[in-house]
Amino acid sequence: MKRRLLGVALSALAAAVMGLAGGAAQAQNYKAEYKLSTVLGPAFPWGKGGELWAELVKQRTNGRINIKLYPGTSLVQGDQTREFTAIRQGVIDMAIGSTINWSPQIRELNLFSLPFLLPDYAAMDAITQGPVGQDIFALVEKAGVVPLAWGENGYREISNSKRDIKRPEDLKGLKIRVVGSPLFIDTFTALGANPTQMSWADAQPALASGAVDGQENPMSIFTAAKLQTVGQKHVTMWGYVADPLIFVVNRDVWQSWTPADREIVKQAAIDAGKQEIEIARKGLAEADQPLLKDMSGLGVSVTRLSAAEREAFVAATRPVYDKWKNSIGAPLVTKAEQAIAARRK
Repeated sequence: MKRRLLGVALSALAAAVMGLAGGAAQAQNYKAEYKLSTVLGPAFPWGKGGELWAELVKQRTNGRINIKLYPGTSLVQGDQTREFTAIRQGVIDMAIGSTINWSPQIRELNLFSLPFLLPDYAAMDAITQGPVGQDIFALVEKAGVVPLAWGENGYREISNSKRDIKRPEDLKGLKIRVVGSPLFIDTFTALGANPTQMSWADAQPALASGAVDGQENPMSIFTAAKLQTVGQKHVTMWGYVADPLIFVVNRDVWQSWTPADREIVKQAAIDAGKQEIEIARKGLAEADQPLLKDMSGLGVSVTRLSAAEREAFVAATRPVYDKWKNSIGAPLVTKAEQAIAARRK
């Protein structure tokens, strides 16, 4: 009996040693560095999320997985709309990407860009943290990339160098820089503006030179980029679309890691995403919105729409909403509408 027990113990010990050796061998096959793509650097909440993710992963894997941040979508020469394809192809290992920028490859991501679908943070959370968010992740995974967590760029507000915007008519003729999405072109065309598509890298000098009159972006970007210094003296808080972010990993990279390391990377993404969302909402989620007070102190005219004023913009863009609801997929949009309505109960 003693010999038998000794034999079992030795076998278990051998298996454990082999397991450790196997894990070590697999770890030796890990890349020395994994490339993480973001549009913005750590001065912005978006890039800070990438920095947090990289730090958490390095700590929790004891350095087995080292991630280097590549902001400015520099791995695709700044072309934000090419980022998702590059992740799928393995040019990029990991990314925190905008649903807007990836919508050319996954049309359902246009859900978040439907004009005036999401009236508040609770509505955004109802989508990203609920069944619709799970449906979106399934679509991303089907497209060949592993989604892990949600982050947030924020609600996109409009600014310009000409005048306060309180009515749809106030947008008439304004040259507004927009991202590379046909839905954004349709929305601003419906409002009478002249939408001009360009990358963020090109947008800032265009604003400074007056080549374009305005832009739309979350206030965290406005303040970090100090857009008031390039003529953006008029801001309207209209929250017409939201811009969630998705933490993802290339599928081959994901499969190359041990199950334990995959779990570490995923949980680190979830934790970094939660922190990043808090940073993105800081100064705006509070009842008194101190960020807007700070902006007013910098000489920026901040317009907050009344319910009736906002409804005028909703009505002006409704044909665009209806057109794109069918393009995105009416069942998915309806499911999102129902989740938003339910948040009030």
